[in-house]
Amino acid sequence: MTYFYKEISPGEHNLSTESEFSNNDLIVTAEGGQNYFVRHYIKMGLFVGGANLEIVSEEEGKKGVLECKLAK
Repeated sequence: MTYFYKEISPGEHNLSTESEFSNNDLIVTAEGGQNYFVRHYIKMGLFVGGANLEIVSEEEGKKGVLECKLAK
């Protein structure tokens, strides 16, 4: 229930998260004047879960942010 906020420049950016079994990367090609929302979640595996990232719509992202607190 926490979110991070970061202003980025236009262009390609690599977002990464690390889990017990592997790293997960998401390439985002940002355009100026746009908002991007990335959800970090746990995907279930056969025996254990692992972290993953996905881009969500601005509508879904804003709704999620309202339910969370900004990380300090």
